Amino acid sequence: MAEQQPEPWLRGTHTDIDPVRRAVLHALELAEEDALRWTRDLDAEALELEPLGMPSVAFQIRHITRSIDRLTTYAKAKPLSEDQLSALKEERIPGTDREQLLRELVEAIRGVQPFIMSFPVEDLPQQRSVGRANLPTTLAGLLIHIAEHTQRHVGQLITTAKVVIALRDAQGS
Repeated sequence: MAEQQPEPWLRGTHTDIDPVRRAVLHALELAEEDALRWTRDLDAEALELEPLGMPSVAFQIRHITRSIDRLTTYAKAKPLSEDQLSALKEERIPGTDREQLLRELVEAIRGVQPFIMSFPVEDLPQQRSVGRANLPTTLAGLLIHIAEHTQRHVGQLITTAKVVIALRDAQGS
């Protein structure tokens, strides 16, 4: 087994970036690594299992991917499109193949990173709003929420993956 690296925030990377965006980038890098690590031994069927009524690993991946897209839209000070609203309603619908699901996750996480860096640090306090209720936040608040929301759902993904693996292993013995 390959030696595990320290978490991204302990690797000395992104030192030329302000602390807010550096923390967001490190959190997203860790989320990607953790998601890929905990899904590597799960096939498409296992990704869609809902053990004990828990949302599936695949749902968590679809939710992370689509949430990054939605939150990025709000960070751009734009409303959600009909396609985004439709995709939100379909997050629990199984069907995406394993490789496509994981590719979309990696693309969403890596794709948002240049966006995070596209603003001068002085823009981070700019006002933004979220949802139909136009709840107030800032650009920095949205960028931080992209990271913490992604981390939260990766944690749920890991928990579900552990349960799926334990149940699979118990059935195999």
